[in-house]
Amino acid sequence: MPELETDNPSAVRMKTSAYPIEHFVADLEETPVRATDSAVSDAAPRSLWGEAWRNLRKQPLFLISAFLILLVIFVALFPGLFTNEPPNENCLLENSDGGPAPGHPLGFTQQGCDILSRVVYGTQSSLTVGLFATLGVVVIGGLIGALAGFFGGWVDAILARIGDIFFALPLILGAIVVVQLPAFQQNRNVWTLVLILVAFGWPQLARITRAAVIEVRNADFVTAARSLGISPLAALVRHVIPNALAPVIVIATISLGTFIVAESTLSFLGIGLPPDVMSWGNDIFSAKSSLRSNPSAIFWPGLALSITVLSFIMLGDALRDALDPKARKR
Repeated sequence: MPELETDNPSAVRMKTSAYPIEHFVADLEETPVRATDSAVSDAAPRSLWGEAWRNLRKQPLFLISAFLILLVIFVALFPGLFTNEPPNENCLLENSDGGPAPGHPLGFTQQGCDILSRVVYGTQSSLTVGLFATLGVVVIGGLIGALAGFFGGWVDAILARIGDIFFALPLILGAIVVVQLPAFQQNRNVWTLVLILVAFGWPQLARITRAAVIEVRNADFVTAARSLGISPLAALVRHVIPNALAPVIVIATISLGTFIVAESTLSFLGIGLPPDVMSWGNDIFSAKSSLRSNPSAIFWPGLALSITVLSFIMLGDALRDALDPKARKR
């Protein structure tokens, strides 16, 4: 039997033959158990998105990237607030490769056009291509990946083989080949470029969606819904897809920056958007001949492109840390 010693008025010492070390047990009056263990039992538990938003608000990476992305979107929607100079008007050869001047803080291009105006108005085309290409990839790749992962069997086998065929073609290389076709050469615009990028960009997101759906489809809440008589398609739409969106959103955010880079790369090669469409890629392509004499003409559109793409990549990293419990920093 343990021996109790009460020499210390504020604690009780207990000795046992098996454990000769003294153990001190504090008095109940000195331990506010009620205050320590009290908890609000009627508080609603946070959902995955609520917990993710709570973590995102504390991340400087998310705040900085979100601010930059909102700024780029605001510039694309309201370019007239940032420059009063028309991008393709008042282009005088006497200002060719000129430096900063009153009303023209970034200088002039080789054709004598205002660099600031072209960078501001070029935001619309580059961002439009990235946004709509990402939207198309999410719809097509998400649908194919969800069907393949949920139903499995021969549906998964067929869709997976189709995805492998497109996945074997690199995005830029496949776009270069398709753009050379006469049908696309005669109709080069923002929407044909979006169509090409979607055609070669959906397999990656389809694989991510398929893996996420396979992980969710065997969950208890999906089994319970199926046991209540809900159809497989309804279970997929109501329960599986909403709980498999987290990795899809992360990949889509990063892919948006990739598609902006793809548009700029194709335009830089002279096979993307037509020259009369203002975009950062076309501006970089036009300024490459005057790189040594006027590096600012290629620096500013390149800087705008880099900041935009980096912002979407940082946003994707922040979303991954917030939505993926395994990657979340403790």
